[in-house]
Amino acid sequence: MSGTVVSNVFRTSGVIAATAAGINFQSSVVTGTTLSVAAGNGYFIDTTSNICTVTLPSSAAAGDQIVLVDYARTWGTYKIVIDSNGLNFQGQDDTYVVEYNTSGVTVNIVYSGSSKGWTPISDDVVTDAPVAPPTQKGIFAYGTTGTNSNARNLVNSSGVVAADATGAGSARNGTAGAPYGGDKGIYAYGTANSGKTAVSNLVTAAGVVSNDVSAVGTPKTAMAAAGYGADLALFAYGSDASAYTNTKNLVNNVGVVASDATGGGTARVNLAAARFGDGQAIFAFGYLTGAPNTNLSNKVSNTGVIASDTSGVGTARRQLTAASFGTDTAIFLMGSGPTDKTNKVSNTGVVASDVSGVGTARSGPAALNYGGDKAIMAYGYSDPNYLNTRNLINSSGVLASDSSGAGTARYLCPGIGISTSA
Repeated sequence: MSGTVVSNVFRTSGVIAATAAGINFQSSVVTGTTLSVAAGNGYFIDTTSNICTVTLPSSAAAGDQIVLVDYARTWGTYKIVIDSNGLNFQGQDDTYVVEYNTSGVTVNIVYSGSSKGWTPISDDVVTDAPVAPPTQKGIFAYGTTGTNSNARNLVNSSGVVAADATGAGSARNGTAGAPYGGDKGIYAYGTANSGKTAVSNLVTAAGVVSNDVSAVGTPKTAMAAAGYGADLALFAYGSDASAYTNTKNLVNNVGVVASDATGGGTARVNLAAARFGDGQAIFAFGYLTGAPNTNLSNKVSNTGVIASDTSGVGTARRQLTAASFGTDTAIFLMGSGPTDKTNKVSNTGVVASDVSGVGTARSGPAALNYGGDKAIMAYGYSDPNYLNTRNLINSSGVLASDSSGAGTARYLCPGIGISTSA
């Protein structure tokens, strides 16, 4: 037998057990919500009842090794969260979120030096960690009051909507927006005063909207957009010059919009989309060519592939909105009618049945995620009034009652979560 022999954990017969690279496994099974670990040790972590946050050492030397084991095969129910404690993890600093949420995983990490930091040498879900930290702030922009607008309204990390700020780019409605690059956003397409357009406008982490950039792809309007993968985005569906479409346009992590690509599912307009799960997204509801409203949904993989139609649930409708909330779930809100219905989306992309919402029923509202795990819905139209009312959504997806909004009352002004700093 080669390798280092250490204390013979669990065996009382005197038979020496081989160890993993000299790792000294701790005999006590960890069941608490926090755990501080040391190099050279292995830990059995039981998350049957709760999430466990594992804090790594604040200093380390190349070759230091730690092993974490899913003792009860419950990490898929209650995950572990790794705090790298000031050191890098797979090349990212400790503002990034490192989570393992697959049952039965053993995470074996080794410190490689200051550049890449802690690096898994076996873990079954390497691509899941780290992920970008959640967005804390947001922005609503563009829309219409019967007249196209390019106004923008920032949202702080407490969900407070600011007064109008001078916008940028072509005033328009029917545009869509999504986060990209971890902490930034992009608006693209829509109906300007000159007609359907393909321009895009990047949004910085501070909420500054750029001037128009000639986007790639067919001019169109009334599509939806969402983030996917680690830091990417996509626009899909909508109406081009001749018909409804299911075309998609992918956006890379520096905000470059790709040319039209074949999408998936039934072409439609006035739908909504949001991110869920581990880098997936979902497009749902909308209006079909020559047909009534629909409740079809289409999942998007973490590589940007749009799946075929899934028979939906809930009230078929259009001109609704959607946002992520919690850590891996989403919600569709309101819509034509107008209706106050909401539908949650699980972390596997299952759309739930209708829940009667709280607040004013409206069409054309906007929503975004903020504060790490919450969301906000604002603006919209309830005949005969344009609204700037806002409704906060907590980390469980529960809507609060109406609150006074801010800025010009309007609708079709999509929201984007931005900034990882509170």
